[in-house]
Amino acid sequence: MRSAAPKVGSLPAEHRERLMAFAEDVFFESGDRLFEEQQHADRFWIVKTGAVNLDAKVPGRGAPVIETLRHGELVGLSWLFPPYLCQSGAEAMTPVRAHEFDATAVRAMCHSDREFGSAVFFWVGSILAHRLQVTRVRLLDLYAPHGSGIMA
Repeated sequence: MRSAAPKVGSLPAEHRERLMAFAEDVFFESGDRLFEEQQHADRFWIVKTGAVNLDAKVPGRGAPVIETLRHGELVGLSWLFPPYLCQSGAEAMTPVRAHEFDATAVRAMCHSDREFGSAVFFWVGSILAHRLQVTRVRLLDLYAPHGSGIMA
């Protein structure tokens, strides 16, 4: 069983409330693409209901699903780190209700309020570390030769 990524609830309440002040409610139909690899990352989402698949283009292999995100999980990490280009794709697996955030506005708040910024960077960094591990394991599951001795 995989360990869960830090959800928005892991942010200290004061910082979570400040972040949520930027939220707009949005809805995606099943099959809607939230973003594509190399697209400019100008927003991000926190899932309220439904499920979002993250995928990664693999040359000659399509775009396998790397992880499925659900309630309270962050969709989109690249908005916080230059050059602000998406490193994966994301698609609504089911109908999805989410909080949508303007990345430029949240980054500005992170820079103007160092305590808030530190909390957000730590939260997103923790999710990034988790996603790197999940991606590694998933790609090994899909593409490592069976019986190669490579262990996840």
